[in-house]
Amino acid sequence: MAEVETNQQNEETSQNTYIIRPSYQSKFRSAAVKETIHQVLKEHLKEKIYSAEDSMMWTRDISEDIKAKVKDLGYERYKLLVQVVIGELRGEGVKMACRCFWDSDTDNYAQDVFMNVK
Repeated sequence: MAEVETNQQNEETSQNTYIIRPSYQSKFRSAAVKETIHQVLKEHLKEKIYSAEDSMMWTRDISEDIKAKVKDLGYERYKLLVQVVIGELRGEGVKMACRCFWDSDTDNYAQDVFMNVK
């Protein structure tokens, strides 16, 4: 008898909503995320001098911090991908690309470039 009551309670509390898209209010806002990224980059790198040995640790720390702060912005039903590249300013260029499945109605991205004078 208790098992039947438990099953009925579970059915009442756990209903599938089948919502696969975010609401309009919780859509990804690139400008807000870009500002967050810029703040994190400035916080982590403003006093740093490039070091190839340390850059691996810096990229990991920065990417984890960016991901945590963007999650704090409250974007539901989004998967976040954070990619951080640190390189030395020598007058050379870098081109990067990423491929993924994209829904132009809901998916978006934000990026920022931070250059230090040191």
